[in-house]
Amino acid sequence: MDMTCTTLPGDDAATALDDAMQARDIAVSLPTVTVGDSVVKAIRVMALGRLPGLIVVDDKARPRAVLPGTQVLRLAVPVPYQEDPGLARTIDEAHADEFWRELAELTVGDCLPRQPARPVIVPADANLLEVAALMARLHSPLVAVVDRDGALAGAITLELLLTNLALSGLED
Repeated sequence: MDMTCTTLPGDDAATALDDAMQARDIAVSLPTVTVGDSVVKAIRVMALGRLPGLIVVDDKARPRAVLPGTQVLRLAVPVPYQEDPGLARTIDEAHADEFWRELAELTVGDCLPRQPARPVIVPADANLLEVAALMARLHSPLVAVVDRDGALAGAITLELLLTNLALSGLED
C-alpha cells in the first residue's frame, strides 16, 4: 500500500500558516480609560459604547488592566455590599442613589486591586485559537491586542471573535 501524501501547489504548511487569521486582522479600536479617569466616566464609556468591558491603559497606551463588564460594575459597588447581599437590602432607594452620586469622586485607579491581575493581552500576531483559548480560560469577553512595544494596537470582543469564526466558512 502506497502511503505517500500528495500535496497541491500552494497547499503546504507555510501557506496555511500565512493564510491563518491573526489577532491584528480582526482587532478594532475601542475607547479606553486611564487610572485617573472617574468611575462614572468608565461606566459611561462602557455603556454608551455598548462594550463588554474596558481596557485601562497607562500614559504610554499600554494595557494595565482589562476589565470585563462585571468587573467594571464592581468598581461602582462598595465592597461590603458585594460581600453581603443582605446588607444591600437594608439600604432604601434614596440612600442607594447616594452611592451612585459618590462615584464621581472615585477614580478607576482608586478601585483597582493593589496588585492587579495581569491584563488579558495577546500579541498582534496571535492566531484566533490563541485568542479564543485565552478568553475561555480567563472568562474575559475582551482581549487587548498589543504591538511589539506592548502598546495597545486594538481589541477583540467575544462577539467579534465569534462572528469571525461563524463566517469563516465552517459547515454545520
